[in-house]
Amino acid sequence: MTDTAGRPLGPGPGALATGDGLARRRRRRWVRGSALGAAGLLVAAAGAGWAVYAKLNGNITADEAAAAELARYERERPTALVRGALNILVIGSDTRSGEGNDAYGRDHGTERSDTTILLHLAADRTSATAVSLPRDLMVDIPGCLRADGSRGEPVFAMFNHAFQVGGSACTIRTVEKLTDIRVDHHMVADFSGFKEMVDAVDGVEVCLKEPVDDKAAKLRLPAGRVTLDGEQALGCVRMRKSLGDGSDTERMERQQRFLGALVDKVRGEDVLLHPAKLYPLLDAATSALTTDPELASLRGLYQLVRGLRDIPTGRAQFLTVPRKSYVYDANRDQLVEPEAEKLFARLRADEPVAVSEDRAPGPDHSQGIPRKSAGKGGGKTASPTPTFSGNTAAEHGCE
Repeated sequence: MTDTAGRPLGPGPGALATGDGLARRRRRRWVRGSALGAAGLLVAAAGAGWAVYAKLNGNITADEAAAAELARYERERPTALVRGALNILVIGSDTRSGEGNDAYGRDHGTERSDTTILLHLAADRTSATAVSLPRDLMVDIPGCLRADGSRGEPVFAMFNHAFQVGGSACTIRTVEKLTDIRVDHHMVADFSGFKEMVDAVDGVEVCLKEPVDDKAAKLRLPAGRVTLDGEQALGCVRMRKSLGDGSDTERMERQQRFLGALVDKVRGEDVLLHPAKLYPLLDAATSALTTDPELASLRGLYQLVRGLRDIPTGRAQFLTVPRKSYVYDANRDQLVEPEAEKLFARLRADEPVAVSEDRAPGPDHSQGIPRKSAGKGGGKTASPTPTFSGNTAAEHGCE
């Protein structure tokens, strides 16, 4: 419609340009700006996530030298008998080299395996059995490649000598020769990494049956429930003479209980589900680890942890290989046979291993000897599943 002069009566194109049209253009610019902002945030988040992943992934050291040495001796290594079952050798190194480790003594250019645990994961992932191998156990050590490139001769010596001579590859070959169990993966962790992992979960509660006053470890703790920080935890699991009977067996049992308490702390507080809690733990753990190449990535470690997370706490158990004082030196150990071979055979076949807190009396108070259950008539009959002395992951608190 127009007036008598021919001018439009309603809002024309000019009105749209300064009214609704302007508002629409502003809305479109706002939407485009918001979309670009959201996209920018997503890119930044993705970039930050990738940076975190790359850092954690880069923390892990791949043990390429061990892989090459084991490949050289592939023909003599045991064959895995059960598909899906895994055997992982966990080695705690007492190296004094590296950041933070010089506080525990001078670096003499060598290191030994302060702690060695053979962890067996059942093929159906319904149980886990961790077997401690005493560092003083007398064993046959094969001729291994030394750090200087020379090759040593086979020797009968203390178990931790294998790591000193030829590192993780020599330790793995020694364990496989001793047990006839195929080691599928291995991990080596040092002092500093252990402390940082404990501190990353704000300490771990343990139960001490007696007070601790160890000047060498600079450790004073009361009896009963106590939460240990990383430095205290390291001192507690390593000391021998100032706690209990001073034996290496008791030290290993203390290490087993502490590891069980650490696992419970991680699982009980849902650390794996909270990024703010998980990152410090992953950063500490990955920085401390040297693993076989297959595990030397977050993907490899995640696949391993995924198989562990559904194992009930009561089905994660620890024990020390059946052993007693060495016949020629009371300060050394030897296997108790045939009990040790029975244990190794069950692990090879992925058969159940029952663990009891009870100790069977044996020569020189040997540990880890299978128990027999009493029948209805009071006579002793062998149980269907041999029971070895040890403890479950849950058995680490005060009663």
